[in-house]
Amino acid sequence: MSAESTLATEHRPPGSASRCRWRLAKRGLTVLFFVAVLGLIANQAVKIDWGAVLDSIRTYAPRTLLIAAGFALASHAVYCTYDLIGRHQMRHGLPIARVAGVGLVSYAFNLNLGSLVGGVAFRYRLYSRLGLPTDVTTQVLVLSMLTNWLGYLFVGGLVFTFEPIALPPDWKIGSDGLRVLGVAMLLFVAGYLGACAGATRREWTLRGRVVRLPSGRIAALQLFVSSANWLIIAAILYTLLQRRIDYPTVLSVLLVAAVAGVITHVPAGLGVLEAVFVALLSHRMPQHELLAALLSYRAIYYLAPLTIASALFLFIDRTTPARRSLPTPDSESSDAPTAAGGARLPSHASRRKAMK
Repeated sequence: MSAESTLATEHRPPGSASRCRWRLAKRGLTVLFFVAVLGLIANQAVKIDWGAVLDSIRTYAPRTLLIAAGFALASHAVYCTYDLIGRHQMRHGLPIARVAGVGLVSYAFNLNLGSLVGGVAFRYRLYSRLGLPTDVTTQVLVLSMLTNWLGYLFVGGLVFTFEPIALPPDWKIGSDGLRVLGVAMLLFVAGYLGACAGATRREWTLRGRVVRLPSGRIAALQLFVSSANWLIIAAILYTLLQRRIDYPTVLSVLLVAAVAGVITHVPAGLGVLEAVFVALLSHRMPQHELLAALLSYRAIYYLAPLTIASALFLFIDRTTPARRSLPTPDSESSDAPTAAGGARLPSHASRRKAMK
């Protein structure tokens, strides 16, 4: 062993070996889960009569598809408010229409390409074109992600606690495990709301970035819009399943499938959503009809908005000249949010003076 490697070993931070083992263990568990889901998908795919699936899709009444499309439009509109909450929290002052456009584009690409590409990369690209500082974009992004999962934890906590779905016998968690998970989820939501409402210290510096805790009112708004979004998404599937399966069950299966998709890191949860629905609901509805509903759901909720978002992205990216970061304001508002390094963002008053 060389002297350099010996010194590196001697100066390794305490606990680094255990952290490395934990990272490897997490990766191993993720790979195992991924392989298990792929096996489930492959096992189900070979048993499917795809001709019957297409026939079931053709039998949809236009009214059913229009109702599902209306719910999809409502869900994407609600998601755009996540970035508007970030606009209010950070007071960055970009036009509401532009912020909503960024939210729409990022969500559509997030659904189809995964969170790193859609939710993260597209937000940084578009907000940088609009002149938003990187640190502010990061906080808007974090707040948007927190909003999304706050509603998931609340809705999922209620469903898993009071109406847990009957899981297959070979699923280790079981209904009692779901109840425990549901209670833990509700406790997290209560803790977050309590911290936002009653915390005396509202700013922390993490790795050189300032993190601001929202107010209790903002936290309540986050909870409301995100919960509404998850309920609307379930309504799309409930409509496409033609109300043949009760809404609470559809909602429960959707929540389980959402977590499975996140854990496997499969872009758009491709195959994961279908595998979970088939595994949990095939005893209540023929597989070809389940898959017809799920494929229609993907077309309405994933692919159609993606075409709109692609055009909107090109419009914003091509027609918006690259701008410098928003100017730092005069220090008029003591409660104006700060970016990393202490630079204050423009307050509403300073922007009005600048416009005059």
